[in-house]
Amino acid sequence: MSITAISILVVLCIIVLFVFLYLVPVNLWFQCVLNSVRISLLQLMFMRWRKVPPAVIVNAMINSKKAGLNLSPDLLEAHYLAGGHVQRVVNALISADKANINLDFKAATAIDLAGRDVFEAVQMSVNPKVIDTPSVAAVARNGIQLIVKARVTVRASINQLVGGAGEETVLARVGEGIVTSIGSAESHAYVLENPDSISKLVLSKGLDTGTAFEILSIDIADIDVGKNIGAQLQMDQANADKNIAQAKAEERRAMAIAAEQEMKAKAQEMRAKVIESEAQVPLAMAEAFRSGNLGIMDYYRMKNIQADTDMRESISKPENNTVVK
Repeated sequence: MSITAISILVVLCIIVLFVFLYLVPVNLWFQCVLNSVRISLLQLMFMRWRKVPPAVIVNAMINSKKAGLNLSPDLLEAHYLAGGHVQRVVNALISADKANINLDFKAATAIDLAGRDVFEAVQMSVNPKVIDTPSVAAVARNGIQLIVKARVTVRASINQLVGGAGEETVLARVGEGIVTSIGSAESHAYVLENPDSISKLVLSKGLDTGTAFEILSIDIADIDVGKNIGAQLQMDQANADKNIAQAKAEERRAMAIAAEQEMKAKAQEMRAKVIESEAQVPLAMAEAFRSGNLGIMDYYRMKNIQADTDMRESISKPENNTVVK
């Protein structure tokens, strides 16, 4: 046999060996044997064919076995195929078992598949989490604004993690409770003197109902006095009333001007009628002369009376009453 044929045979043997070791994870099976984990070599081969990494299942089984938990590799494999995080679920079960928290495999996988970090939830059940609320502005009955910051200590509720509301809902409810508490206070001074009244009122409302958390305490971290909203509202109302009064006054003024112009128009109309009537007088007098109803003496007498009337009117005018020095 030539050297070339021997080299080709060696290469083929190496390739076959690598393929065999890939399809048959002997090292993982050996780890299972050493750690008393019951997973056969055939099961490991089937995991590879089902696109499940055998190392993930083996490591999870070894960790659970060392922690005293009896988990089925088939269940772990099914959870991986469903899109879950196997190692995270196993770590959560181990942590819950050490902390005496009642958490079974079915609940842990349901929480994990719901998109929540089940291991973090267990850690939060052991070590409560402190959530800082954003600044909440509220107004007391005397119109003074208060700006409050609170710290909410919550603990994860394992039984309500699936379908329960998150941190945003808890913060929104706490903010609503703070606004209600301050709004029901007679004076902002009372709230400044008794900040615990806010915590007591908010806690009594049961704000954690339907959420994935249990509220342990609500502590007021800071209270600042804001604007005098009541005085500002009164000023705005006064300005609005002033504008309304001015508008009504302008309306009455416009109506008075319109009425005056209407009266002037009527007076001019009456004056025009008088002038028209006076223009008919000479015609009527001429007709009276022709018909003999008016004599010459009557005409002169009327002219004298008219002249006397004009003289009296000129004397009664102020500019003609000035005394000549």
